[in-house]
Amino acid sequence: MLRFLLIFCFGFSAVSVLAAAQATVRVEPTKLQGPRTLEDQTQAAVIRDYLKSWQSLSTALDHNNAEVLNADFVGTAKDKLTHTIQEQKALGIRTRYEDRAHDLHIVFYSPEGLSIELTDNVEYDVQLIDHDKPTATQHVRARYVVVLTPAEVRWRVRVFQADIE
Repeated sequence: MLRFLLIFCFGFSAVSVLAAAQATVRVEPTKLQGPRTLEDQTQAAVIRDYLKSWQSLSTALDHNNAEVLNADFVGTAKDKLTHTIQEQKALGIRTRYEDRAHDLHIVFYSPEGLSIELTDNVEYDVQLIDHDKPTATQHVRARYVVVLTPAEVRWRVRVFQADIE
């Protein structure tokens, strides 16, 4: 049953991190092809906001509160994660994640500056909490494809797709 629930959650890209600030973060040098260059300040903001989105995702999934996602997620990413939280509530479960490492690589910056795509090879531990009783913890490695779009004062995650190993 635990394996089913974990696969269920991951199928909706429901992955979060409790301690993103403590995780090891490695950023590969950016070698974009195309007409638009990525300024250092923009790259730093994208990485900062992306890692912040993992913190809000963690809180949202641990407390089953989709409102927490509003500051960092939009579009399909927000819709899928909101659905996952609704399903968790219905099953009486919560998920708690502890981030271990991110290996980030920015692969695309749109010519008009309206989207940035990155990949993230991430490691984390996930614990399923069933009716307030902690169950088994599992170590997971996953590769994420992420698309971020600029908002008023930050970059927000629009696409958040996992490929669990």
